[in-house]
Amino acid sequence: MPSGEDAVLVTGVCGNLGRRVARHLHRDMRVIGLDRRKFPGRPKDIEHHPIDLRRNRVEDLFREARIKAVVHLGVMHNPRGNREEHHTWNVGGLSRLLEYASRHRVRKFVLLSSANVYGPRPENAQFLNEDAPLLAAGAFSDMRDLVELDMLVQSFFWKYPEIETVILRPTHILGTVHNAPSNYLRLKVAPTLMGFDPMLQTVHQDDVVRAIQLSLRPGIRGIFNMAGPQALRLSDILGKLNRPHVPIPYTLAKFGVRRLWSLRMTNFPAPELDFVRYVCMVDDRRARDVLGYAPAFDIDQTLNAVDEERWPA
Repeated sequence: MPSGEDAVLVTGVCGNLGRRVARHLHRDMRVIGLDRRKFPGRPKDIEHHPIDLRRNRVEDLFREARIKAVVHLGVMHNPRGNREEHHTWNVGGLSRLLEYASRHRVRKFVLLSSANVYGPRPENAQFLNEDAPLLAAGAFSDMRDLVELDMLVQSFFWKYPEIETVILRPTHILGTVHNAPSNYLRLKVAPTLMGFDPMLQTVHQDDVVRAIQLSLRPGIRGIFNMAGPQALRLSDILGKLNRPHVPIPYTLAKFGVRRLWSLRMTNFPAPELDFVRYVCMVDDRRARDVLGYAPAFDIDQTLNAVDEERWPA
């Protein structure tokens, strides 16, 4: 594509979801990918710049290309990583992106956040709307960073009204992605918590890609919860996937996960047990009414996406 064409900058483009986003967007626009990882199987007309998000060289992309939109997927989720590194990458990197976006007159900024920012809590309303408080910060570092990123972009939204800023908060994304919900549902035997069977909302990875495409349309701005097909109880989800499960008392499960974590035998930190303990469901009417979003995949397709062929990490 010609270098003078308006472009969209996609961060985290080498992740499994990032690759899907880039492959869909490049059909209609010039895509510039930013990710320090390798991009195997990259289509030749998608640019890839292996630059650390925190480096000054990132601003050169804004100077040299006509970047009119930024889609930020480059949020680091690594509960075993160095906390300081984790924080500077997530918060410092996003702060720089927002600075460059305002300085170089980007028209659109899209952050892929998560409905997990509301936090699974016993006192949650059945369905949380976009005005609900973000109470997940006390869980662990990944959640604290995610809440801070969401709030940082909210501040940007009000500070720069001329830039159409969008925050997408999808429920549990399922598919070829390497996230906690998909990894949990791939377990040969899934541990559950005795006495708890929460309702869960899931969304297919390609429905998320479609929502990102919709959010790039002119005039779209604001915060949007995103859910997929109907919610199901955890036991019904495991039943549909034919996954055997073992109920474990919460105190025993918490002790066991902490022990396995210390022995580096699991990548699930103990606070994530709350996601299979309490409800955290969202009302996504605003996404349906304003964004024009509706899930294209039914519940069986969404759940079975975790068993699809996965690209290498």
